[in-house]
Amino acid sequence: MKLENKNVVVTGGAMGIGLATVKRLLAEGCKVNVWDINEEAMENAKIELQNYSDRLFFHKCDVTNKNEVYALAVAAKKEMGKVDVLINNAGFVKGGYLNEVNDEAWEKTIEVNLTSLIYTTKAFIDDMYERNSGNVVNISSASSMLGVSQMAVYTATKWAVWGFTESMRFEAQTKNKKGVKFSSIHPSYLAEGMFEGAKLNFLGSLIVPLVKSHDVIAKAIVNDALKKGKTCIKRPRTVRLAILFRGILPDKLFQKVIVLLGIHKSMSDWKGRG
Repeated sequence: MKLENKNVVVTGGAMGIGLATVKRLLAEGCKVNVWDINEEAMENAKIELQNYSDRLFFHKCDVTNKNEVYALAVAAKKEMGKVDVLINNAGFVKGGYLNEVNDEAWEKTIEVNLTSLIYTTKAFIDDMYERNSGNVVNISSASSMLGVSQMAVYTATKWAVWGFTESMRFEAQTKNKKGVKFSSIHPSYLAEGMFEGAKLNFLGSLIVPLVKSHDVIAKAIVNDALKKGKTCIKRPRTVRLAILFRGILPDKLFQKVIVLLGIHKSMSDWKGRG
């Protein structure tokens, strides 16, 4: 896909991976509609990106509220025209053992990471089908490929995001709408932001190092998913080993590999942004 003059909606776009992606999209010549619930972050982003004010729109949005989502989808079309790209980036994590995490936290995890993504996709998919053109990029996780202690619900939502993305790809194909593309992004732990403090042990970190910055993922979204049309992108690339090992190893041996790399305790020192 050539990105110049494309219209893009980015959820959770005022900070972290979302903001890094917005910067890259603007540099490509896109118009961008940023949806975020954090008003302070949006104000800071407006100041930082003021040189792009003619191609940049900000809206406070609780993506778990379908009425807000559907109303802002209409507003985005009025502001920019047809929406070519939807990037479902909004996310939430609350580390901790399930029996120690309150119900509100795990319910919010499901609503933000999964339910909202369905609302936003529904808000734009009919127009994309009508044109037989469009891209939806969903942020999943390396944890979509294996279980991780102390973020069981987060992990469950990211498995679901991957399954949803692949299912929607096949729905588009069976509708003969092959011009509508779906991609999933699977980052491992980032050294900053939501997953600060999370890490593998020494051996695990050699094989699957921390992602150094949000821009590493933003680059994967823009260059690999959108420009090259890749459907399932892992960062770092060694994340793909999880699929290989799960596929070829007996279950008990695969579980031992998880322990050997320290994945089972990787959230023990989590202090990131919830």
